[in-house]
Formats: sequence, structure tokens, C-alpha cells
Amino acid sequence: MPGPLHYDDLPMNWVGDWAGRRAALTPQREALHDPATEQRFTYAQMNDRAQRLSTYLVDTLGLAKGDTVCFIMRNRLEAVDLYLACGKAGIILAPLSFRLRKRELDDLLARIQPQAFFYEGLFEELVDSLSLPESVRGKLRVEDGPSDYDAVLATEPRDVNIPLALNDVALYIHTGGTTATPKVCIVPHRQMVWNSFDILITAGGNMGQSRELLTFPFFHVGGWNTFTPLYHSGGHICLLRQFDPGLVLKLIAEEKITHFGAVEAMLRFMVDHPNFADTPLDTLDGVTTGGAPCAPTVMKPFFDRGVPVTQSYGLTEAGPSNFAHNGIDQPLSQIWDHNASIGTTFYHCDFKIIEQGTHKPVQRGERGVLCLRSAHNFQEYLHQPERTDKLFLEDGWVYSGDLAVEDEHGYVYIVGRADNMFISGGENVSPEEIENVIKEHPLVSSAAVVGIQDERWGQAPLAAVVLAPGAELGEDDVIAYCKAELASYKVPRKVLFLAELPLTGAGKTDRNAVKARYEAEQG
Repeated sequence: MPGPLHYDDLPMNWVGDWAGRRAALTPQREALHDPATEQRFTYAQMNDRAQRLSTYLVDTLGLAKGDTVCFIMRNRLEAVDLYLACGKAGIILAPLSFRLRKRELDDLLARIQPQAFFYEGLFEELVDSLSLPESVRGKLRVEDGPSDYDAVLATEPRDVNIPLALNDVALYIHTGGTTATPKVCIVPHRQMVWNSFDILITAGGNMGQSRELLTFPFFHVGGWNTFTPLYHSGGHICLLRQFDPGLVLKLIAEEKITHFGAVEAMLRFMVDHPNFADTPLDTLDGVTTGGAPCAPTVMKPFFDRGVPVTQSYGLTEAGPSNFAHNGIDQPLSQIWDHNASIGTTFYHCDFKIIEQGTHKPVQRGERGVLCLRSAHNFQEYLHQPERTDKLFLEDGWVYSGDLAVEDEHGYVYIVGRADNMFISGGENVSPEEIENVIKEHPLVSSAAVVGIQDERWGQAPLAAVVLAPGAELGEDDVIAYCKAELASYKVPRKVLFLAELPLTGAGKTDRNAVKARYEAEQG
């Protein structure tokens, strides 16, 4: 009898059951520490929670394979419960950012059409403002004290694990893009499993002994991309609800943290904290940065104390991780010599750098667009086939849109964007999205947004605004208007008022001219 056409399409009992499989191997090992409540959980206890929640989702709410659960919460234990429980039953988890506003969240909810919605009481006012789709059958609040979630944990658990294929969907992850409408990435189990393998191999296979401080938020794939390989290998996870530099330093010392991930702004806050110099960092094997380039001046205080800080790189669509530094066999001085690079590609990931127009490969040392290909590419964008078609090139290559250079030693450097998007504090920012909001103001005729250098966030939005004839509007007015409609990292830090927007020869907004005009005015 012939075998299956492809094992990625063959349902298997272990796929998605991160909780059950790890609990069977190391039931009494401590899996997770929640400093906010000072609770600690073994892998067996985590599996019990996941079974109870999964039973609740299936038996009480009537959810089945392919249904979707959304949540809005910080990095709480309940978010982990949802990830593990949904994996058992083939339910798709769709985290939503609490940094977004009503208009942004309503758009995502309308496209995702979830069957259940969980939220942290801290965000009740925001949640109450949302237009939840009629598809939602259950809405539950979580708190540190008594809450709706108590009934979930009281559910009599049963084995609800079902066989899933690697190509079945695990997550819907929304991500910033280069147009006004956010993208929703369809992330299959295949992507999370293969990426976990790649991270474990790149780390040298010792993550089972790691003690990780999880800092990246769960509404980004980076949070799950950190969590999954740690759970996969039986490591220890210290859950950080929100970034606090003093708390991070305290936990590094008390919990003997061996690694954590960060964006540049986090490291700045840590170095500037009065406790940085006195906090022992001897247990730290390293710090990995992501989301945006990290300046050497921010890395150096850690290097000076024997802790390597290295940059990594990945896309939700192609990774979530694709490049990193493997410093296991390298002296600190050698790692420092390549601190500006994103390292080298993962073991199971191909890359090439191509000309933007012709798509022909460039020579080593030449700038081009970075393209990626691996078994951990994502599936597609939700309900946006035209965007998917633009992303994928021939033979499965993902077009990143990031400009890169490979040096003579094989290290790769990100040197810019091939489109207009920029990154602020680790968050992708779409200029067009901000422009559309500003142009809705009745006193605004047109607007253009660009990223400008910002000491704290790396880059921040600058808005060039053309007012309607006879209108009067100040910088504070534009900023206040945006604050009511957009996440804080999308709100312009500066506003430049112009008589008209500069145009290119093709009649498009000349963003470079806008930036140059601002820089000239700054002297």
C-alpha cells in the first residue's frame, strides 16, 4: 500500500499537544513561574489546566477544530493556557494587541470572526467599546482574583486531544504592513514545529536547561516563538506581564535567568536603571535582540560585563526566526566584531539577496532585497490572496522587503526597507495607515508620514500635514487626534506643516524630500 502523499497533511496525535507530550516526559519539572502572582507550575499542572480549558471550549462553548479564539491580555498564565488548550483541540488562537484602538481591533475581529473571546479585566473599557461579531459564543474575563475563568478551571477534564496535521492552522497573527489594512498571517503547526527545531539546533541543543525570561508580547509571534522551543525542550519560563526594567533586573538575579530577548528600547531602560550596575548578570549566557537594529552603544554595557548581546532577524511570514548568532564556540571579542549583523541563517533556512527590480541575485557585498525559504514559511494571509501572491516568489521564496548585505565572512546586515514601512520600538509601522487617519480630520487636506530617528525608540513617526484652505490646526491638535484613533507607537512625535506635499516625477509623495525638509529645519 502506498504511503501518504505528504506527511505534513497526515493527522498525527502529537501535533499541537505541546502540553500533553511534555507532561508525559517531565511531569514534575517546573515549567513556568508567574512573578505577578508568585505561582509556579510543573509540566503536569500546566497540562491539567490545558485539559480543563480545552474541555470547556469543546463541551461548554461547542468549539471544534478550525474554530477561532481571540484574546486581549498581557503575558498572563491564561494566555499560555489558551495556547496549549487550543493546540489539543485544533482550535485556532488569534491574539489581539491591547495597544491597538477600537477601529483597528474592529477591523481584525470582522475578518477573523472568532467563536470565543477572552480578555483581561485591565482592558475592560477597551473591550466594551468593541463591535464583537455575532460569531462570538462566549466572552470571558480573566483576573488575578475571582473571575469568569474560575468556572473554566473547575471544569472536569477529559481527553479532548485530536489528531492534527502539521499543515493545520495553529495561529492567526496580525502584523504591521505597508498599507492601511493590517495583515493576518495564517501560521500552521508545521511552522511552529520546524522553527522550534531550528532554534533548538542553533542554540546548541541545551535549551532544556535554559531559564528564559519571556519579554516579547503574546500578541506578536515573537512571544510564542520564544515560548514554544522552551516548552518543546523542557526549559523553564519566567513570564513577564509587561516590561519593567527594575523588575527584569530583579528577576535575572533571583531566578538565575540564562537568557532573554529584547528590543533596543528595553536594553536602554535597563542600562539607565539605577540598579543595573549592582545587579549580578553572571547567569546570563546572552541577550538576543529583534524587531529592529540595536545600536552598539546600547550593547556595550552588557559586553563590558561579559554578556553578549546579539541581533536576530525573522518575519512572521518566513520564520518566525531566520537569522541569529551562534556564540557557543566564539569568544566575546569575535561576537562584538559582528555586532551590527543579524548573524547567519538558521540550519534549515535558505536565503538569497536579489535586485529589487530584476530579482536577479546580487554579488556578495552588494545591497539587495533579502528573500527566505524554509519549512517554517507561513501558509498565507487571511482572506487576502493578492497580498499572498505578491509575497511569494517562484520556488517558494518569501520576499521580505528588507534591504540586506552579506559580507565576506557570511554575516548578513539589514540596511533598510524596500518599501515605506519603518520600525518603532520593535513594532512595524505603516505610514499609509497613519496618513489615512490624519486625512480624516476635517481641517486636513493631505498628509505624508515618514520615520525619523528617535533616541529612545529607534525611529518614530513624523507627519507632514497640508491643511485645508483657511484652516488652523496645531501640532498638539494633530497628535491628540491620532492618539484617539491609533496605538501609541503609531502616533506622530512631530508634525511638519507644509503648503503642499513634495512629489516625485511620477506624481507620488516624495517621502525622502519630506524627511530632508524636516532634517533641514532641525539644523
